[in-house]
Amino acid sequence: MARHAEPRSSRRSALLAAGLSVTAAGAAVLGAGAAAQAAAPVPLPVDSLTRTDAAAAGTGALSGVTHGLGPLTRLQLDPLANTGVDPLDNGLGTQIADFKPVGTHLLTDHLTKGGAVADLPVAGPLTQGLLG
Repeated sequence: MARHAEPRSSRRSALLAAGLSVTAAGAAVLGAGAAAQAAAPVPLPVDSLTRTDAAAAGTGALSGVTHGLGPLTRLQLDPLANTGVDPLDNGLGTQIADFKPVGTHLLTDHLTKGGAVADLPVAGPLTQGLLG
């Protein structure tokens, strides 16, 4: 059997031409991208990279800490506060002679009533002063 060459149809040749055109366009785009990448980089001013403003850096760091930790000072410290099973809601008190009674509730009431760090007698004003 002899093989006969099939005549090219116009549709097949149109598809072949379109494929070659797309391939050529893709090569041109990739070539332009490679040329742009090979261009010389823009030099950065060296003095702006070596100078550091310590005051601005400190202010920025403190601002970040303030915004990050500020809401944490309002969170309830004791998750079992105001419940019947709070183990911190125990107290011990005593009174000697005519002196004012002393007890542990002075220290633990802030926690057992659902207080946060900002509500504590010593740490509260300290955190408000530091965190603004």
